Amino acid sequence: MSNAAPIDLLDQQRAFAALLLADEPPATTPLLRAVKGQPPRVGVYHHAYRARLIEALRSNLPVLHRVLGDDDFAALALAYLAEQPSRQPSIRWFGDALPAWLAPHPEALPHPALADLAAMEWALGCSFDAADATPLAFADLAALPPEQWPDASFAAHPSVHLLALQWAVEPIWQALTNDEEATTDAPEALEHRLLIWRQGLETRWRSLQPDEATVLSACLAGATFSSLSELAVIHHQDNASAWMAGALRRWVNDGLLV
Repeated sequence: MSNAAPIDLLDQQRAFAALLLADEPPATTPLLRAVKGQPPRVGVYHHAYRARLIEALRSNLPVLHRVLGDDDFAALALAYLAEQPSRQPSIRWFGDALPAWLAPHPEALPHPALADLAAMEWALGCSFDAADATPLAFADLAALPPEQWPDASFAAHPSVHLLALQWAVEPIWQALTNDEEATTDAPEALEHRLLIWRQGLETRWRSLQPDEATVLSACLAGATFSSLSELAVIHHQDNASAWMAGALRRWVNDGLLV
C-alpha cells in the first residue's frame, strides 16, 4: 500500500487537462494506472481529445468541410484549437470564435471567401438552436395608438443574425448543401448583408439590398420608428412611407421582431 498522499480531485483534473492540451503527449503520467505491467497509453487520450473536437466542428460547418476536404479541415481545426481551446461545457459551442479568429489568420484558408462561408454556417446553426420567442404580430401593431408610433422600437427575435459579408458565398452553400459532390465556381467579391433567422423549425436566409440592410440594422439595434422613417427617406425620398410600411410588413410576416 502506498503511503503517498492522495492527489486532490481538482488538481487531477487540471493535470489531465494540461496533458490533453500539451503539444506532444508525455511518455507516461502518474495520473493513469498501468495495465498488465504496461505503461498507460497517454497518446490515446491526447489524440482522442483533438479528434472529437474536429468532429464537432465538422458537424457545425459541413459545407466548409466539403470545400476543404478532410486533411485541410483538420489542419484548420487544430490551428484554431491551439489558440482557442474549448472552454464551453458543451462541445456544441466549439467554434463559436472561429469566424472572428479567421480575420487575422487569412493563411488558414485557401480563399478569403471561405471565412464568410464559415460565418454563414455558424450563424445558421446558432439560429436553429436559438431560444423560442413569440414574434410580433400584425395585431400588436394595429393596437399601438398613433401617438406612440414615433417612439416605438422593436427587438430582434433570438434567432435573427445580420452578417456583413464580403463575398457572395450563398450559391456555394446552397449548391453543396443540396449535393455534396456539386461543382461550384469561385465566389464573386460582393460586399452585402445576409439575414438569417428561423421560422418554426426551419432556418431561412436572404441577402439584403443596401436600403433594407441599413434600416433593418437600425431597427434591430433599437432605433425608434421615427428614426427608421428618416433613414427610409434617405433611400426612397417621396416613396419612403410606402417603402417603410412594406418593409415592416415583411419583417413581421417573417417573424424577425419581438
